[in-house]
Formats: sequence, C-alpha cells, structure tokens
Amino acid sequence: MCGLVAIVGRNGKNVDANVLGEMGRSLTHRGPDDEGSWVEGQVGFHHLRLTIIDLVSGQQPMSRNGVTIAFNGEIYNFVELRKELEKEGVTFSTTSDTEVLLQSYLVWGTEFLQRLVGMFAFVIHDANRGRVIAARDHFGIKPLYRYEGSDFVIYASEIKALLAHPEIRARVDNAALDDYLTFQYTLGEHTLFRGIKKLLPGYFECCDVESGKIRRERYWDPSFSIDNTIDEASAVLQLQDLLRDSVRMQMRSDVPVGAYLSGGLDSSMVTVLASGHTQHPLQTFTGAFREGPEYDETAYAEAVADSVGAKMHVIMPNEQEFIDALPKLAFSMDEPAAGPGLFPQYMVSKLAAENVKVCLGGQGGDEIFGGYARYPIAILEQLLKSSIDGSKPACPEEASLVEFVEHLPSLQQYMPLMKRFFSQGMFESFDRRYFSLVDRSEGALAAYTPEFRASYSNDGAFGRFQEYFGHPETDSLWNRMLHFDMTTSLPALLQVEDRVSMSVSLESRVPLLDHRIVDFVASLSPAVKWKGGEMKYLFKQAIAPWLPAKVFQRRDKMGFPVPLQVWAKGKARDFFCDVLLSKQCKERGLFDIGVVETLINEEAAFSRVLWGLLQIELWHQQHIDTYQHEETGVKHAFEIG
Repeated sequence: MCGLVAIVGRNGKNVDANVLGEMGRSLTHRGPDDEGSWVEGQVGFHHLRLTIIDLVSGQQPMSRNGVTIAFNGEIYNFVELRKELEKEGVTFSTTSDTEVLLQSYLVWGTEFLQRLVGMFAFVIHDANRGRVIAARDHFGIKPLYRYEGSDFVIYASEIKALLAHPEIRARVDNAALDDYLTFQYTLGEHTLFRGIKKLLPGYFECCDVESGKIRRERYWDPSFSIDNTIDEASAVLQLQDLLRDSVRMQMRSDVPVGAYLSGGLDSSMVTVLASGHTQHPLQTFTGAFREGPEYDETAYAEAVADSVGAKMHVIMPNEQEFIDALPKLAFSMDEPAAGPGLFPQYMVSKLAAENVKVCLGGQGGDEIFGGYARYPIAILEQLLKSSIDGSKPACPEEASLVEFVEHLPSLQQYMPLMKRFFSQGMFESFDRRYFSLVDRSEGALAAYTPEFRASYSNDGAFGRFQEYFGHPETDSLWNRMLHFDMTTSLPALLQVEDRVSMSVSLESRVPLLDHRIVDFVASLSPAVKWKGGEMKYLFKQAIAPWLPAKVFQRRDKMGFPVPLQVWAKGKARDFFCDVLLSKQCKERGLFDIGVVETLINEEAAFSRVLWGLLQIELWHQQHIDTYQHEETGVKHAFEIG
C-alpha cells in the first residue's frame, strides 16, 4: 500500500520538483518503507511505498519503454496476468505487481483495466502518446483526488497532499456540506473542499499533456441484467467458489497477514476462509468496549477464532484514548467520517499493525447482499401499497406480502426507524421514500443556527440523490437501493477503511469487494438473492457450512457501536465542551450552542447528531483553519500518529 502525487503542467509549465517532493512527504504515513520521485518536463510523480509484494525490487515510480507509473494498491491476480504476458513475449525484471500493471498497459492499453482483480489507484505517463492516465478501482477501495488549476492538474492519494501545494486553498464547498448534513457523506465526485474532486470508482481518465484537456470514461459498473437460468442451489455453489477464490488471492503477500474479526457474518466468513491459507495460526483482531454488553460482541468473535484455531487479539479502548485520537483522526481522514465506528476501527487497526502488515476484513457485505434493514422496510411499504390500492406491484419480482410477513420479526430492533419512516410521506414515490430512509438531516438540523438552516437546501440534496438513485436500468427496487449504496455510501465507508489503516501503515484488504462476486450476484434473480425479503439470504446459504452455529444463528446486528453518549457525561465531557463550546466554534456560526449543550448532557444512546457536530468542527480546525494561505505561501502541519 502506498501514497502518490502526480503533477501535469498545463500551458507548457514544467513541474517544480521541490513542490512535488513537499506534497509527497505529507503522505509518508502511507509508505514509510521507500520513497521515489520522477520528473520529466511537464509531468512529475512522487511515490511513497509500503512494501507488501516483492520486498527487494519494485521501487516506484517505475518506467518501461517510455511509460512511467506510480501505483497505490494491490493487483491480486498479478500472478495469472504475468503468465498471460509472458506468453505474449514479455520479460520481467521484478516480481512485483507494479511491473505486471505497467506491462499490462504496454500490451493491452487501457483495455487492461477489464482484466484487473484488485484494489488500486494509479497514474501512468505515456510519453509515446503524450498523455497521463489516472484510474481507480471498481469500488473506490483506494483513494485518488484531483485538482485542476489554470497551469496544472494534480492527482494525490489524500487531500492533505493537494493542500500542501502553495496555490491550492482550503475552502468549504457549501453544497457538499449540505450533502454531509443529509447523508453524512458527499455525493459523486465532490468533496467538502471547493475545487477538489474524487476520481470516481470504476472510472479512468486521460489527460492530454500538450492541451491539458481531460477525457473521462467508465470502465465498470455492476450490471443488473438478470439471468433467470441460475437457480438457488447453483447460485450457492458458484458464490462459494467465488468467495474462496477471492480470499485465496487476497492472502498473497510477502509479509504476515491477519484478519479483522468482529463476530459478524462478513468478517467471520473471511476469517474462516483465510485460516485455510496460513501455515501458522491466523492472527485476528477484535475491538469492544467495557461499558456494557450492548458494546461487546467478543463472545461471537471467540467462537469463530476457536473454530479455526486462530490467535485472537482484543483491544478495549477507553475515554482517554478517544480524546487523544479524535483530533488526529480528523486530520487523517481529510473529511468528516459518517459514524463513530471510525474510532474503534482505528484502534483495532493500530493493534493489528503491531502484529502484521496486512489485514483482511468483511467490508461491503451489506451493500452487495442486502444487509441493511432499510431494504426490506422500503419494499414492505411498496407491497402494502399495491395490496391496498390494487395497483400493479411496483416490485413484482421481489416477494409477496405473505412471504415478507414471515421475516418481519427480524426487524424488531429497528422499530424506531420504522416509526419515523411510516409517520410521514407514506406511499409517496419510491425515490422520495428511499431518500427519507437515508436522510439523516432531520434530527441534526435543529443543532444548527437559524442562519445556517436558512441556507441549507434539503431539496437540493434530494435532487443530487435522484441523479444517482435513478441510474441503474433495472425494475428491481432492491437492486436500485443496492446500486445507490454501492456507489455512494460504500466509498465513504471505504475512505474510513483506507485512512485508519494507512495512518498506522497497515494494508487493509476487503475480499468481499471483488468485482467478480458483485457481477455474479447482480445477475441473479431477486427471488434467489433475498428470498421472501430476508436480508442477505443467499450469502447466508453460502456461508452456513463454514461458521459456528452460535455465530450463524445470531439475530442481533451491532455494527461496532461506541459509548459516545456515556463518555459525553463522564471523563470526555470536557473534551466535548472544549471542541463544541469553544470561542472558535461559536464564532464559526454553524451550531446553535444551546442545542449543543443539551446534546452533550442528554443525547440518546446510539444517536449520531453529536458525532456529526464533532466531526464538522474538528474538520474545520484541522483543515480549514490549519491551512492558512497567505501571500507568502502556505502554513501546514503533517503530523499523523
């Protein structure tokens, strides 16, 4: 895993090697093992390397036959691709996946993206064609940001590297701030920084060096063309094969590999399969809190670890560690995080980094297989509507109302969500109804000042939501929900995955996010994937033989809860007050201070309003306030740890 910066000069402007190097050094945490820089006129790359494959060679930037690459990520099928290339007459001087990536481009051009299985963000300078290619993996596991100025285009692994450029200012994008308040992430290519964009997952772009013009193209998007010839039994067997193969490939490493283990279905499956590819007991890493059983699922993690003879490491973070870590995490993240799980995830990653250099996790299972309660809740309303008014069912292929009734007890713990959802707007258009399920602004908006509320546009956020929700060409409402979450909220979760692991120089891998798995699942009939509306039905059938009964049969879903509200009334109270009731925060004019004081004292358990306020204020402090641009240049701080 690595960090990169790439500068492409416009209007004949050459790259300043000193500026490039300073920007690159802001990413040292991403690649503490090696550093390299390459400049050729208008194009320059800087690369920081965390060595995982080929510990001796494979330094970057790497050049072959007039083509140079800087690459962040892992190509899991590099062994298979190397064999194909050797049959084409290609010879290799390293054993790295970087050289395989570079030679693949030389042989197949941009079509090579269709052959990759992995997580990646890279830039390629092709001097032969006078262009720079930038690409990001199918799901956005690895980050890549872009800033376009009049004299340059810059790509970087993290926003802080872009802000290290003397001509780039840290300014708030107000529409993106509305998105964060609404969804707790930003939609599309936008970030909270005006002018700084994300290269979207599944896209590549070509920048012409002479003209500076950029052409963007999507190379992958999950297709929901249904293959009705695959029945449930065949689907289970094929899915099992794909899961095994993904984990097998992602266990490839020249350094020790471990696994995150929460005790949930996704991480448990990954742990069980990964344990079959190690000569020694697999090392697993689990987090919990001492504040009560509602914050602790270690018993389930222990059952999985015991079943495969894994060595289990457990950490139980406390209030002081939360206070110490959060400002640093706000800097590491570049943008506010969606949920408090950021903190325990960081602490578990820190624990893992003390023992291994690579860690596998279960991220993505809910978005691929339909694991969120909002999916059956939304479909249930549509089935009720068609049953009452006699209209044609909006989703006839999903399930009948009778089938849904059987699985309604699984929604018992989501009663507050259902009360809010069914209390207003019932039977409106489906896009409006799903928007209400993902809209988090209702409770949060009251904590902002009247002036901010007057400027906030929920309709604007809904309009941007519609652009993405209406994209997939499918009649399946369940598939439309999955596609929206896969292309919007999942990249936000993966940003957390990347930042917390990279902040401690650990490589995090996510075997469920293999595009071969997603392509297969997307092609299946909804009746096969979520029979009768049961969440993650097909996935459960596939992994049932592999998991301990205690884990497979559990019905609660915890999702790494944090005792935030407990701490706000205890030792961490001063920290919350210092951040949210400070003179600096008050002068910013975003929050209603009276409401903030009430939240610190009285917020209900598991609410995210206080967390959202804390993230917004810390983000302003760590980025907007820290990067003070003056006529003489830029002041910045690059301490991560």
